This record gives sequence, structure tokens and C-alpha cells, in this order.
Amino acid sequence: MSSARGRFRRAPDRDGPGWLRGAPPPLWARVLPTALLAGVCAAELISPEPLDIGFLLGAIPPLAVLAHGPAATAVLGALVVVVLSVPVFNLNAPGTTDLLTVCFVSVLSVLLSFVRSRRDAQLVTERSVAEAAQRAVVPPLPERVGPVRCAGLYRAAQRGTLVGGDFFDVRAGPYGVRAVMGDVQGHGLSAVATVASLLGAFREAVLDQPDPEAVAARLDRRMAVDSADEPHAELFATAVLLDFSTDARQVRIVACGQSGPLLLRNGRAVELDVEPCTPLGLGLAGVAPPRVVSVPLRAGDRLFLASDGVTEARDADGAFYPLAERLPDLAHEDPAALAERVWADLVRYSPDVRDDVTMLVLAPRPRGGP
Repeated sequence: MSSARGRFRRAPDRDGPGWLRGAPPPLWARVLPTALLAGVCAAELISPEPLDIGFLLGAIPPLAVLAHGPAATAVLGALVVVVLSVPVFNLNAPGTTDLLTVCFVSVLSVLLSFVRSRRDAQLVTERSVAEAAQRAVVPPLPERVGPVRCAGLYRAAQRGTLVGGDFFDVRAGPYGVRAVMGDVQGHGLSAVATVASLLGAFREAVLDQPDPEAVAARLDRRMAVDSADEPHAELFATAVLLDFSTDARQVRIVACGQSGPLLLRNGRAVELDVEPCTPLGLGLAGVAPPRVVSVPLRAGDRLFLASDGVTEARDADGAFYPLAERLPDLAHEDPAALAERVWADLVRYSPDVRDDVTMLVLAPRPRGGP
């Protein structure tokens, strides 16, 4: 994603994209066949005595398959045959059987290169479609929604995916700016359908529900409807809903099976006293109405929400990541920079993060406030 301030960012893969996971072949893989051919020729020309290294030429066509297309593989295979046949290189006059073997390997390598090239092209197309579909489920956050600046960071636990079991969104509606961050049962692609369903319900509820508890009830009903046809599905999700007033001087918070946000104020991280109610999908409306906590906001306040992939990360000794303690030292004026700094600090603290990691930073700018 762009590095523009305040925008949603997906946390980079610490291991890189990887050659074997779809990245272009590295330079050494493209240069190796030609370098090997040139090296064998140079060694034979320089040496006063014939060198028995002609067998190395047989490896050139298979090596070309790794990084070159059919045409380049065919050219390298033809050059190998020429070098074996020209007397000036003194390659011990290979017999007809040896030349036929090299020709067969070259032809087979061209065929394999053709198949690999076609599969690579198909993989690129399928990956592009998959990424477009996943970005449609969780699109980038705008830099600002009404009076609230936004920044999000997301890293899916399943390698190669952009969406997992966590979700968040910030939307403006007739009743103010509303935000949600949650975690559905399960991880990876199996949870994407539930994430898409919940986000769709949230975006609709923002437009027609007057308070955050009504939005929570709508999401709970959506989960119940989705699992109605599967009596043993046990589908549920945890979520935190935030409802900003139109002047951004107050936020109302509903926590459904998940702790509330941290409030960054005057260089301190304050844990808000938000009592979690029943998770979504377990009959929220029928058990008890959710508790709504109202928090007054000041200029410079920031709300930091993190998934359990952050708070439950452990170091080598099994100690949990102390988010509330470290957050003030990582704070920065730019919300996007804060999320990225926490991610970098989390990776240093717990290099083997296996859960979905989600962070959402909201920086309201109250109108007419102190």
C-alpha cells in the first residue's frame, strides 16, 4: 500500500515474498547458466591440458528452466551442443551418444520451461484476482473519516493472504462516525466469509441504527442467521464498536467479548473501564443488552485498538507483550507511524507471531473542545 499518512497498511511479511512463493527469480538464478557455460569455455581455452569438465555443460539446460523461458532455454541448450562439438575447446571429443543425451536433455528442458512459464502466468493471474477480492472485503481506510483520523495495520496469520479472521472498518453515517474492530472464530481463508458478512452488516447498520448497541445487535443477528442452517457451527465473533459524536468530543464504546481500546492522553496509555458483554453470534439481544461506556475526548487524544494477536503474543520466556506499558514510548503524532512502530516492537519482542495481528488507531479532533 501507499505510505501516505494515516492510511491502512498491511504489515510486511518478515520473510519477504520469496522466490519459491511467486517473486521473480533472483539475479544469480538468471546469470548462473550463462556464467557456467562461459566458465567452462574459458577454463578449457586457458588450460594447456584438456580438462575433463564437459559434464558440467549437461547441467546448463536444467538450470535455465528455473529462471528462463523456452526461447532462452533453447538457445542455451544449442550453445552447449556447439561447445561440445567444436574441437577448439578440447572437451575430449564426446561421442554421438553423449551429444544425443545432451540434445535430449535440452529438448526436455525447453518443454519443462514452457510448462513452468504457462503455470507462472496462470499463478500471477489467479493471485491478482484473489488480492482484488480480498481487498474488496477489507478495503483501505481513508486518511480521515469526518473529524476522525484513521490508521490501520493488518497482518494475516496465513501466509500469502491479505485477509484472515480479524476485521476493522471506520464509516461515517447520519448518526456520526463509527468504527469496529473484531475477530471471528477461526483463522485464515476459512474465516473470510464471516468477516465479509459482518462488515456488510456493519456498513448497513451505520446508516440506519441510532446507537452503538443497536449496531451490535445487528451484527449479532447477522451471525445468528449465518449459522442457523448449521446447528453445530458454534459461529461467534468478538468485537469492539465505537460511536463518535458529531463534534468528536465524546465516544461511546460497546465491547462484545473483547476488551476496549487504550486511550493515549498526555503521554500515558489508559485502559478504559469497558466491561465486555457476550460475543456476537451467541444471542446478544436475548441474554442481556450490551453496556455502553461514554468517554469524553480532548484534543490530542488517540484511541488504540489491538487484536489478541498483539496482546497475547509471548516472548521466549512465555511473557505476554506489555502493550499498555510500551505504547506511550512508541507514540508519535502520526497515527500510521504509531501502528507501524508497535508492529516493529512486537516482532522484536515475539519473532514467532502466529496469530492474525490487527491494529486500529483513531485520532479524533474535537470541535470547540479544550
